[in-house]
Amino acid sequence: MFRWTRPLAAAAALAGLAPLAPLSTGALQAQAAVTSADPRLEGLKAEALKLVEGRAKQVQEIVDMLFSFQELGFQEWESQKYLTGLLEKEGFKIERGVAGIPTAWTARWSYGTGKPEISLGSDVDGIPQASNKPGVGYRDPMVSGGPGHGEGHNSGQAVNVVAAIVVKQLMQRDKINGSIMLWPGIAEEQMAGKAFLVRDGIFKNTDVTLFTHVGNDLGVSWGASGQSALISAEFRFRGSSAHAAGAPWRGQSALDAVMLMAQGWEYRREHLRLQQRSHYVIKDGGDQPNVVPSTASIWFYFREQDYPRTMALFETGKKIAEGAAMMTDTKLDTVMILGSGWSAHFSKPIAEAMHKNVQTVGMPAWDDKDQTLAKGIQKELGSPDFGLQMQVNKELRGAETPQNWMGGGSDDIGDVSWNMPTITLRFPSNIPGLPGHNWANAISMATPIAHKGALAGAKVQALTMLDIFLQPKVVADAWTYFRDVQTKNVKYQPFIRPGDQPPIWLNADIMAKYKPQLQKFYYDPTKFKTYLEQLGIEYPTVRPAEAKPRGDN
Repeated sequence: MFRWTRPLAAAAALAGLAPLAPLSTGALQAQAAVTSADPRLEGLKAEALKLVEGRAKQVQEIVDMLFSFQELGFQEWESQKYLTGLLEKEGFKIERGVAGIPTAWTARWSYGTGKPEISLGSDVDGIPQASNKPGVGYRDPMVSGGPGHGEGHNSGQAVNVVAAIVVKQLMQRDKINGSIMLWPGIAEEQMAGKAFLVRDGIFKNTDVTLFTHVGNDLGVSWGASGQSALISAEFRFRGSSAHAAGAPWRGQSALDAVMLMAQGWEYRREHLRLQQRSHYVIKDGGDQPNVVPSTASIWFYFREQDYPRTMALFETGKKIAEGAAMMTDTKLDTVMILGSGWSAHFSKPIAEAMHKNVQTVGMPAWDDKDQTLAKGIQKELGSPDFGLQMQVNKELRGAETPQNWMGGGSDDIGDVSWNMPTITLRFPSNIPGLPGHNWANAISMATPIAHKGALAGAKVQALTMLDIFLQPKVVADAWTYFRDVQTKNVKYQPFIRPGDQPPIWLNADIMAKYKPQLQKFYYDPTKFKTYLEQLGIEYPTVRPAEAKPRGDN
């Protein structure tokens, strides 16, 4: 018996078919719609490449503008104002403050039936203490101690915004059905945004998500991401204050509980899987030494391969916290989940379509100045100074299950990927061989390297959007893979609990301290062609090579 599935309905809507009653004729029509490809596709792709190239200046301005804001997670106010204002002028319907996150937003536009819907996401937050002048291949902060884009999240929105504007223009002109939704990854560095977006139903009508993230290559992969699943949790202890010298025996130190929990975790670490990753900071250690701390807190990241293993780490942490409270006669007052993320799984059919477009676009043409900056910072950090990558990978990489998995970083795009077909496009706006989450990763992020890399990413993104809108089979195959392979034996359940809310207070104090200084450096594209020009930086600026003594001949 014919069943009208979500991807088949989207494909039929694209072909102009209504979701008819489950009759054999309707089934045949829908199946025909799924297998047919629009003859306009190749011509539109060629046109899209030219249109994106024609918006190179806009790519540069978006990249440079977001770099100049240098905002941390949950405090991306200037980024929100700028991006939503830009998209609103382009005809997108804006909703701000979604999912209980004041700096989050969505921008939507639809034509015709509105199906399929593509969501385009990319992160926007920066890194604490990562301030550095762009284009300068050594440590030279713009604001000493200030935040900066030490991962490069300022660049991904340019990829999506320009691709969306170009594809929207073609859809309007050629009457192509579909919807586009843009959204930012808020507080990705805290892993505290996307699970709340999923829970709030932001993606309830989405058929495919094309996520994008800065890298040093141009590419995509499918299947198990190799990322760690993660729970971010803060343990708050409550004791009783007393004069630390006059009557310390009358106090119960919450700080003692925090330190015992940390030490208990270190003893337990020996008996955990090698693949796990766990780390912590003490957010509240008391007010001053002569007062026994009545409150204290410790913030943990627990990372493991999947949901059950990560939950097991979290439960172990709770037991150790309870033991620490017992030993100090304090109370484990609150255990807050501040953020979380599944290990992602990416769609093979969507990745296959995108990989072909990566081959079409290829890596940017780096010039001598780009390579000089790259080799300069690589040498500065003691890395092999091989410069920027020149070629894209010819083979599409991926596997259904993790291969020789030994732990590593996380990205909360995982929660999105387990709710709909999703991929992540890597685009080359950063320099290889750098440590990550570091000032060094900021130096390329408002330079021609970032501009060229984001432009290449925008081209791939636009071509892939056209594949999805004009080839119903891509969407249908993606949902078949999602249903029959990815989620056949694994079902998504969120780490966050019903009562957990986004920790929107995070980083507020840091931004309150540094924003007045950062505002002096906001980019003004009406006066300066580039941010480097506004800052008066000669590109590239690197340390001069040391003269080597000549030997006698």
